[in-house]
Amino acid sequence: MRPIGRGDNVALRTLDTPEDLIAKANLGDGLVGYAVLSAATGQLLESHQGTLGLPPASVAKSLTASYALDTLGPDYRFSTELWTTGAIVGGELKGDLVLVGGGDPTLDTDGLAEMARSLAEIGIKKVTGRFIVDGGALPYAAQIDLEQPVHVSYNPAVSAINLNYNRVSFEWERDGNGYDVSMDAPSMAGRQSVRMAHMAVSDRNGPIYTYADQDGRDEWSVASHALGKGGSRWLPVRKPELYAGEVFQALAGSQGLQLPEPVIEHGVETVDLVARRESEPLHVILKEMLKYSTNLTAELVGLTATRKRLGHAESIVHSAEVMNTWARDELGLTHIAMTDHSGLGGNSRVAAADVASALLQAERRLGLKPLLKPITMLDGRGRPVQDHPLKVHAKTGTLNFVSGLGGFVDLPSGEQLVFAIFCGDVPRRDAIPVEERERPPGMRAWNRRAKALQQDLIERWAVLFPKGTGPEPAAAVASASPDVTPTTQTSSGSVATPQSAAP
Repeated sequence: MRPIGRGDNVALRTLDTPEDLIAKANLGDGLVGYAVLSAATGQLLESHQGTLGLPPASVAKSLTASYALDTLGPDYRFSTELWTTGAIVGGELKGDLVLVGGGDPTLDTDGLAEMARSLAEIGIKKVTGRFIVDGGALPYAAQIDLEQPVHVSYNPAVSAINLNYNRVSFEWERDGNGYDVSMDAPSMAGRQSVRMAHMAVSDRNGPIYTYADQDGRDEWSVASHALGKGGSRWLPVRKPELYAGEVFQALAGSQGLQLPEPVIEHGVETVDLVARRESEPLHVILKEMLKYSTNLTAELVGLTATRKRLGHAESIVHSAEVMNTWARDELGLTHIAMTDHSGLGGNSRVAAADVASALLQAERRLGLKPLLKPITMLDGRGRPVQDHPLKVHAKTGTLNFVSGLGGFVDLPSGEQLVFAIFCGDVPRRDAIPVEERERPPGMRAWNRRAKALQQDLIERWAVLFPKGTGPEPAAAVASASPDVTPTTQTSSGSVATPQSAAP
């Protein structure tokens, strides 16, 4: 204790240290890395293990959004097209009809219905050849991450044609001693049943869901004890080209055009474009992606950007490495090793100092901040504070025992901070059996504590750096021990020469 001099900030004397806040969060063996910068100068204001590689979870989508904006531009639009391989004579198409996907992540049943109506409008009443679906412009993957539970809809297949975020709606209702079940592609006009996905109800203890690629379709089964009286849920689609083709065939039939069964083929030589549907501009799609954290959208915009850069994309992993190279070359990042574009996989590694720097550069060059969603600050009981003096725009990220947050803080002074915070207990995450990974025991409580830590750090920075820059020297002396100063790393080396950490 020493006398408080005039001009001293009393709040700084009682401010918790980063180590205090991390200990209070009680994250077990979890590691924490963070970095906060001045948005005005780019100065590193405070960092704790800022060069440590940790899983970013969905914070990775902010990097993917920057990669796509820089490569494709904010006004880029995805397209889905209908082509013919022959002439239309007297309402009869003398050849094949080809549905070609262009990677649109927002294509839905209503969009396909519009395209089906356009065929009727130009007078096609019969197709003599085949109905072909081509989703080969982007690489196919049966699922984004191989380590997720089989039934989670946020881990669907990926191709250049994707319908309803590659999800099918499973509905059930008890009927006597059994269940009536359906597998549908819903739309604003109603529900379109599909044949390529089938559900069987089984009297077994577990697992709740099973999946098999059987007879060319998605074959599901569900344990009856988990169904109750009735309900619905989304399930992932593993055959997106067949899914889109089957739904389009039914929609065309409702317009009086009977198409043959869809055939999957890539690179068909076509003659005439007869219909085209464009998506919203990329900046609109990215804002929605960052708000709702849609994994499929992230993978598709990342793959499309890589295809634009190289002329092709071999796989999700290959495309992620191309994005890593872009981040190193264009943004100067050193600790980045993404293995996908969505952050869904747990093997990606980034460093908080790199991500904070990337966010700042992306805002300056590409205008990223307006695409990030507002983050509501909470009071001590977890209730929203609508008039909180700090305004945060950021991207959240959550995996099992992994939590991240990266973005911008608007201070009452009108200045800004840029930050990234990553918390992760990777060994605990890796130890979870696959069948428990949708809701593993203890995960929600751990995640709440990690999020509370993130807010505590943001509020700490607002006190330390009220003008968006480093504190005055007297305040720095009052708030920092000799080995922990607000403008140096707290546990991972100096600012000038950050210590390398394997991602």
